[in-house]
Amino acid sequence: MEEREILIIYTGGTIGMVIDPETNSLVPFDFESISKQVPELRKFDFKVKSYSFEPLVDSSDMNPDIWIKLVEIIEENYTLYDGFVILHGTDTMAYTASALSFMLNNLKKPVILTGSQLPLGTIRTDGKENLITALEIAAAQKNRQALVPEVCIFFNDKLFRGNRTTKYNAEHFRAFRSDNYPALAEVGIHIKYNYPFIRYTTLNGTFRVAKKMDTNVALLRIFPGINREVVKAVLNAPGIKAIVLETYGSGNAPTQKWFLDEVEEAVKKGLIILNVTQCLSGSVEMWRYETGVHLLEIGVISGHDMTTETAITKLMYLLANASSVEEVKNNLNKSLQGEIYI
Repeated sequence: MEEREILIIYTGGTIGMVIDPETNSLVPFDFESISKQVPELRKFDFKVKSYSFEPLVDSSDMNPDIWIKLVEIIEENYTLYDGFVILHGTDTMAYTASALSFMLNNLKKPVILTGSQLPLGTIRTDGKENLITALEIAAAQKNRQALVPEVCIFFNDKLFRGNRTTKYNAEHFRAFRSDNYPALAEVGIHIKYNYPFIRYTTLNGTFRVAKKMDTNVALLRIFPGINREVVKAVLNAPGIKAIVLETYGSGNAPTQKWFLDEVEEAVKKGLIILNVTQCLSGSVEMWRYETGVHLLEIGVISGHDMTTETAITKLMYLLANASSVEEVKNNLNKSLQGEIYI
């Protein structure tokens, strides 16, 4: 049987840090010598190689240019490796996972993002288990077919679809959750795969990547007392093509005439407004209450059960790669990569 190979792509983040014995401070370690930090890797029945960003990127500085660099690395190495593990800071991991899910088309190999809350070089680190398990999942096959051929986040003991995931805890090892979609795998003594919920593409097209993202997107979160000037400033920001509107509950927003007038005027000018809920769980259903019906009548588009991270990155992807505004709008109401339930 042909030996499997997995590529680790280290972008930066807490997981790649160790304590410098001379300064007692955290410094990145050389991933070329990763087996010294994680000797368990030698026990795998597959090869592990690594690629490190230079310079490393703190997740707070993550941006679409780096997403493009990531998909180019995967594209260049796609035929050489059976799967990919991306080590990434936790703060923007859900954004990166969501973006990659749209940028990697006809994906038939695992792309697993992971990281840690404590550096790999500390005694109680969660990084070692996250890395080992992410690699094992990336290499998992049956009849030479990947068990999880999609972009995922593995953290603590759960494997989630990347574009269904949100970071919700800055302190606990269980930092991520996916409230609107089941875990793709749960890890204990064994790795139990939730096969009915894993996305196996039936498309016959060849693997291809999108290398354009349009950042002319803004986020407007509704709150009690929000004033007209704030709303106008966001809706009329120079160059903005689309807004993610974070509303209450199932898609509700203020019914004051000034608010509806501002939104309606923006839509008439061609601005795409996508409505997502502020809640971690649940879906936008604008037809349920009068406040949501007003938005629907104006031309606001339902984001269904998309996360905010997915809504933003999907808009960036569609604005850059769709041929028309109508195509963007039509695709917002479609599940392109399992990101919404329709």
